[in-house]
Amino acid sequence: MIIENRIVVVTGAASGIGLALATRFRMDGAKQVICVDRDEDMKTAAAKLGGVGFVIDVTDEDAVAGLVDTVEREYGPIDLFCSNAGIVFEGGIDTQNSEWQRIWDVNVMSQLYAARHVVPRMISRGGGYLLNTASAAGLLSQIGSAPYAVTKHASVALAEWLAITHGDDGIVVSVLCPQAVRTAMTKGYEESVAAIDGMIEPEAVADACVEAIEAEQFLVLPHPDVLNYFQRKAGNYDRWIRGMRKLNRNYKI
Repeated sequence: MIIENRIVVVTGAASGIGLALATRFRMDGAKQVICVDRDEDMKTAAAKLGGVGFVIDVTDEDAVAGLVDTVEREYGPIDLFCSNAGIVFEGGIDTQNSEWQRIWDVNVMSQLYAARHVVPRMISRGGGYLLNTASAAGLLSQIGSAPYAVTKHASVALAEWLAITHGDDGIVVSVLCPQAVRTAMTKGYEESVAAIDGMIEPEAVADACVEAIEAEQFLVLPHPDVLNYFQRKAGNYDRWIRGMRKLNRNYKI
């Protein structure tokens, strides 16, 4: 898919990867960029991009359904929906159920809600594109955070299922799986295990996403080493787990 003249929705667009995506899409000539976030400054940020801002909670299915309906009614059919909103925190199996539910709702259910309400519309007109932000943790794991590792695996699995099930319906899916990116989410984690291969800027991630979208490529890996790690994991799972245990001894999240 070429971005020019497309209507694009980006969630988590107030800062970080989401803002970089929205900016890049606008630069590439998108017909309209719809910026979505819980941040009350979203509309101001969107206006600076020449886009449109919506302040909603993407874990509220009714709000997501309303967003899709409003955008398609007032601006036109959504060509590309980027489910980018996400959160991270440290914790293991002792993490409170309420926190597990919160991260599940943001990292997984928000992507499901978007797909549930936009994919049928896309299919009815011959196709469309989904870009879901997961993480390298969704292919590998996350030292120090069971909730993040588990929900990002689920995010990748959802993207896979959508690509398999609706590819023949014209739905193209890409899943973004970066390691550390310099955003508000990673502030204070510059020495973390996720940054072991370096921390890149959001703009570099946006560039990688556009390249993948143009090529209609499923995996988006701004950190090339992630593919090597993923292949090693598949090639010798036990050896990979031993290596991850070593990382677990020496690094924080």
